[in-house]
Amino acid sequence: MKFKHLFLFFIIAGSAAIIYSSCNQSNPAQNNTAGTKIDSVWHAPDSGSWASEPNFKLIEFGQMLVVNTAEYLGPNGSIENSSNGMNCDNCHQQAGTKTFGNNFGAVAATYPTFRPRSGKIENIYQRINECMQRSLNGQALDTDKLPIMAMAAYIMWVGKKVPKGKIPRGAGAGELAYIDRAADTSKGEAIYTQKCSVCHGINGAGLANTNGTGYQYPPLWGKHSYNTGASMSRIGKLATYIRNNMPFGVTYNTPQLKDEEAWDVAAFIDSKPRPIFNDRADWPDLKNKPIDYPTGPYADEFSQQQHKYGPYKSIIEAKKQQNKKA
Repeated sequence: MKFKHLFLFFIIAGSAAIIYSSCNQSNPAQNNTAGTKIDSVWHAPDSGSWASEPNFKLIEFGQMLVVNTAEYLGPNGSIENSSNGMNCDNCHQQAGTKTFGNNFGAVAATYPTFRPRSGKIENIYQRINECMQRSLNGQALDTDKLPIMAMAAYIMWVGKKVPKGKIPRGAGAGELAYIDRAADTSKGEAIYTQKCSVCHGINGAGLANTNGTGYQYPPLWGKHSYNTGASMSRIGKLATYIRNNMPFGVTYNTPQLKDEEAWDVAAFIDSKPRPIFNDRADWPDLKNKPIDYPTGPYADEFSQQQHKYGPYKSIIEAKKQQNKKA
């Protein structure tokens, strides 16, 4: 760790231990995979309230790591080399505080939780490391060290006002209904060229920051982008995020793209090559695998092509029948 960060360790070591202990609890009574939605639109707490928190220095450092991940944890990071050069903030907009911006609003209320993808109860540290290994195509962080403790403290602070077990409206990126047809990569390419390439580049390489760390606009495919194990490799997840946040600057209530356009551009982006993630341990119970997951095996006879791009209606109906029999 560089000298400019050492002072943080002495100030916040005690509170870090508290966060580490609480994050590694695995109390099934607190788990919630679906949650109960509440009516109000979620908004993040004001960062001005940090000073009232006993571990505010830890929270502040965690926010720095989320916004400037590459500077501290990237290929040439000042703390360690654990990621591909993207920042958490590239996907979790406004440091994970934007309404429907893939935010952290429901994390504190729902973790620890059972994760069907791993088939296990996971704590917040495990969830952060999944993002490090998948979305940032990097390495897991050491759970005994400061960076992940700080990131966990910040993420838990973001959702601190949400009651336990609740998922507020506005948390995450939202949900987008499946369309009746298969998503069209050709239509998506046209939309991408018109609406997205000005920021992300015609070749999807993004726009790097001038200081050489991180991206102003992240790469959407290629060796520096998220890998095939990331949530954004599912076009349903990516389409929802695009609909509520893209082109850059739009919000969930001021969208530029129609739902079908979001599905099409997501299909185009996810049709492009990206790093391969070894997901052989994922989805131990295939019946829990999302219908838009891009790689097999599956618990049905539908093709990988249909699972990735749709149409999904026949898959949904088959799954309903399967659940009735079960």
